[in-house]
Amino acid sequence: MSFLSEQIDTSAVLQVHNLRKSFFGVEVLRGVSFSLRPGRSLGLIGENGSAKTTAANIVNGLLKPSEGTMLIDRQTYAPNGPGDAMAAGIGFIHQELNLFENLTVAENVSLRAFPKTVGWLPQINKRRMKERARELLAEVGLEIDVDTPLSRLAQGERQLVEIAKALSVDTKIIIFDEPTTSLTAREATRLFDLIERLKKRGIATIYISHILTDVLRLCDEVVILRDGAMVENVSTDGLTVSHMIESMLGRPLADLFPERSPRTGVAAPLLEVRGLSQPGIVANLNFAVGVGEIVGIAGLMGSGRSEMARILFGLDPAVGGEVAVDGSVVGERSPRACMAASMALLTEDRRGDGLMMPATILANLTLAKAADVVPSSFSVVPEKRLEEDAREIATALRIKAHDLDRQPVRSLSGGNQQKVVLGKWLLRAPKVLILDEPTRGIDVGAKAEIYAQIQTLARNGAAVLVIASEFEELFGICDRILAMAHGEIVAEFSGPVFDREAVIAAAMQTQAEAS
Repeated sequence: MSFLSEQIDTSAVLQVHNLRKSFFGVEVLRGVSFSLRPGRSLGLIGENGSAKTTAANIVNGLLKPSEGTMLIDRQTYAPNGPGDAMAAGIGFIHQELNLFENLTVAENVSLRAFPKTVGWLPQINKRRMKERARELLAEVGLEIDVDTPLSRLAQGERQLVEIAKALSVDTKIIIFDEPTTSLTAREATRLFDLIERLKKRGIATIYISHILTDVLRLCDEVVILRDGAMVENVSTDGLTVSHMIESMLGRPLADLFPERSPRTGVAAPLLEVRGLSQPGIVANLNFAVGVGEIVGIAGLMGSGRSEMARILFGLDPAVGGEVAVDGSVVGERSPRACMAASMALLTEDRRGDGLMMPATILANLTLAKAADVVPSSFSVVPEKRLEEDAREIATALRIKAHDLDRQPVRSLSGGNQQKVVLGKWLLRAPKVLILDEPTRGIDVGAKAEIYAQIQTLARNGAAVLVIASEFEELFGICDRILAMAHGEIVAEFSGPVFDREAVIAAAMQTQAEAS
């Protein structure tokens, strides 16, 4: 029986029925169906690789389904591209925002529909463009000069510009794909308030996120995917996070964080940072991470935590101070020198700094290790050994891929891309591992796996430095926590049980308090 011959939900703005999609001959989306009514929010959740974004990309016209039917306002909807989706009233707020840093705020807001003058030679009406941009920014609650270059805006402000752009046309549905991964807690709250206002205006939303508490807070219904198939389509009334996790994974998740034994004595320092300074970025950083120790860095965005990680690994300069590994100072402190000293850095920006997006998964996994196994430029690369090691790491991290040898890493979900970056460094078994947001955009099951890998690395004697926006993550895996504010370390806390309020208060210090 076809979808059109079945009873149609006349109150739905969007209906999808039996959506299927195959890549490389493998079916990744298997018969997903749901309805969305005006002013309602639908949560779309599942493990990394469960095809959440694939389903959203089909709705937005970025992908064509292998099978299935869609309706918008009871009319057949079969977009040939995002332009058709926009014309049908669909906006998509991608995890990686589609904005141009070299354009002004007004120009970015108007990208979907530039106002034009009437005449024999149509031109952009800049006055009307700016007026309309101000109106749309007021709707999303962003007070900023519309002539400001986008490059000057914070991530949370850019996201509001992206939403204003989506509202620049007659929008009925907005899809949010992991919208809070780069936002501070304050910016996320601001976004949630805006989504609620949009719903009251009758705009429907599809919300994709691994933060299940946010899904429960915002959404009226939830569709749960597992391995590309829909396992539940239920109301959020009475729904619990534990039920959602079990439905996503197909099993209960006993413990998110691995068990830890209290540390006895003082571990010999493996990573030592002495007097590290860069004006306006970090100031006189002094700390050590011992053998087998996991130390967390707690701080708000702008505290200097990610900048510190880049300086430690030689990606950015420092005017003073030194870094030592196992008693030896890393003199040159370039990425090459740091790797030679057995350091590794998982950067905050996995796409920009961590991966070669067009290259295969296998090529990305073996990239860092190849420098260790090839002693000179005249040596032959031991490809077989490298591939065997890479496949073991891919299995241990449960990287969901169809073909490690041929599949480009850009075809993976964001969470699986993150696993590839981590696997690349784990393959080298570094003495010092610096992790900047190691579980950003990763589902709860994958988080547990990564935490276990971090714990194993520490048990084997590595020193691990973890930067995370989620305080609970630091509380769950760290032996010590250092609080950063305004480029300085302002407090130190010892575990395994932490005073949560004290850690958060230290990390949220004002400039006056920090000085």
